[in-house]
Amino acid sequence: MATAVFQVDTLQFERQALQWAQQFDEVCFFQSNGYRDEYGQIDRLLAADAVDSLTAQQGDAFAALEKFRAKYPDSWMPGFFSYDLKNEIEALTTSFPDRLAFPDAYFFIPRILIHFRKQEVEIEAPQPDEIYQAILSFQPTEEDLQTPQDMVFQKRMSKGAYLEAFQKLQQHIRLGDIYEVNLCQEFYTENVQLSPLGVYQALNRTSPTPFSCFFKIQNKYILSASPERFLAKRGDKLISQPIKGTAARGSSAEEDQAIAECLKNNPKEIAENVMIVDLVRNDLTRSAQPGTVRANRQLEVQTFKQVHQLVSTITCQKKSTISDVLAIRHTFPPGSMTGAPKISAMRLCERYENSKRGIYAGAVGYFDPVGDFDFNVVIRSLLYQQTPSYLSFHTGGAITIDAEPEKEYEECLLKAAAILKTLKARLAE
Repeated sequence: MATAVFQVDTLQFERQALQWAQQFDEVCFFQSNGYRDEYGQIDRLLAADAVDSLTAQQGDAFAALEKFRAKYPDSWMPGFFSYDLKNEIEALTTSFPDRLAFPDAYFFIPRILIHFRKQEVEIEAPQPDEIYQAILSFQPTEEDLQTPQDMVFQKRMSKGAYLEAFQKLQQHIRLGDIYEVNLCQEFYTENVQLSPLGVYQALNRTSPTPFSCFFKIQNKYILSASPERFLAKRGDKLISQPIKGTAARGSSAEEDQAIAECLKNNPKEIAENVMIVDLVRNDLTRSAQPGTVRANRQLEVQTFKQVHQLVSTITCQKKSTISDVLAIRHTFPPGSMTGAPKISAMRLCERYENSKRGIYAGAVGYFDPVGDFDFNVVIRSLLYQQTPSYLSFHTGGAITIDAEPEKEYEECLLKAAAILKTLKARLAE
């Protein structure tokens, strides 16, 4: 592929490029929204039009990805893992209906790559000048959410069913089966037509986050406002940054600061976070050089437009004998979305939840040409199948022995609020 750099108004060009790219069956757009830490590599990146792709279902998905990655070791490779790949990794099953029909794993090699920087774009493509001119001359339409006036989401799990499942899971904690579990519920609506790109852009304005992503495969879309990094690799270092602990933003600077301090010192939230840090450390040990697993930073409050979050950072040096795909497999699915012990928690989630998670609680990200990778946790995300029309999102929260059912239920609704606000939608009574 050839590469060319162009000086341009990147915000306007980005808008044109995203709409122009919708002609292709495969589109992926990563956006960090200005959040940068020492591990961040991408500001904004658009990948489109697959030269080759991998579609895999549970059973041999990770082995198939190993072969696909070996075939294209020096290429950008965006893609995703479904949460239900847990059934390939462990002796687990999923019996809920698959209403969205996403593959369990999907990766593609893009023909077109566009890196957006401050005042320039870099285009990698067979003929970058032609791509640049095509986008520059493209006339974008006004962003139109095309949402019904009164979109109503149904709860797959009623409040009563949630509270009952909550109490049963707490009983499992008392019995010693688990000590933390992430109970999730689905909200959905059917027979709606909307503009997936318009909805994604509105969601990103409402809730800008560091691991935001728009992903299209034909008529299926992931519209993600994820704040959480699942797993990244930089050189030989693996990095995971689980989130456990959430609080709403305050209505004034003083109240906001007080809420952040309360979150940072809340014993229940601290306990949740520490338990997941231990789980992630254990997961990373399977891929780590002995003695290199470190909880570098713990219980940091990170503030986003909608919420404060409690984030910890765990790192290790990867063994040279462990492949990148195997390192991901060793830590998948993200521990913040399961509970601990991990296998017992996942088994109980299947018993007490009532919907297939699918892409939710999985991971979207990329492998890059220099051997690094970065994947988010698919939370705060809409999943949409255009034909037949089905629109869905999940929210969840951690249950510990000290958790209060009503408060955890309200936290689930708080996490849903940004999505509902974006869609100008409401929940059915």
